[in-house]
Amino acid sequence: MRQGVRIEKLIQEKNLTGTESDVLRYLIEHLDTALSQGVREVARQNFTSTSTIMRLAHKMGYAGFVDMCYKLNLLVQERAQLDNTEETFLERFRLSTLLNYNTYTQLKICAGRIAALDKGTIFVYATGFSSTVGSYMARKLVNMGKRGIFADGADSVGMFENHLDTMGMFICVSKSGETIQVRDKIKTAQENSIFTVAITGERENSVSRYADLWFRVEDLCKLDDLNTLPNTFFPQAMMLVELIAYEYQRLCDEKETLRL
Repeated sequence: MRQGVRIEKLIQEKNLTGTESDVLRYLIEHLDTALSQGVREVARQNFTSTSTIMRLAHKMGYAGFVDMCYKLNLLVQERAQLDNTEETFLERFRLSTLLNYNTYTQLKICAGRIAALDKGTIFVYATGFSSTVGSYMARKLVNMGKRGIFADGADSVGMFENHLDTMGMFICVSKSGETIQVRDKIKTAQENSIFTVAITGERENSVSRYADLWFRVEDLCKLDDLNTLPNTFFPQAMMLVELIAYEYQRLCDEKETLRL
């Protein structure tokens, strides 16, 4: 497997057979030659049939063999581009892409919702490395005078369910946007008419489908589930929290000015 490329999140809930998973790994390992090999040769190399490969493509949400090779190649190329130069990576810190993917109107809406929430709890949920961002955001909310609470994958489901009645806002952080625990909770929150906010990577994902407000943060290494490679996603997500806090403070200052 190419360095930094893992397929666990890629195949999550796709119900692939062992053979289909092996073919997918083969394709990622041989993306430079897979198209020229063609579906029949790839099938022969994996001791399977062309129909198995076509089923794999459809399960993964691709139109066919060619579309699958093309889309997988785009994912792996993003990882390769990161290795081009040290300057390219460092430039990401100097020039944040947050406002390339999100509008300032979104920040205002989010800050406005937080400011308008007087009694309800703001429930923040994240797992893995994303929990660092989620925990920071919840603490920031408390320091801003709001009822923020944070939970991660180690907490029981009951912690989330017991706060549904008092929850005024649900915020989640997920780099992949495909983490099952996160998706299930934002879906439940939306079904209970709670305003939902998702902070994920920039591509469409299952978590973002249930968000009333979706913030996209550039993820340089979409296939790096273990977070072993340098990536600006987490520091930029932290910057997003500060941008929301900045807009919130601006709204509070405006209200204070009107009172005087």
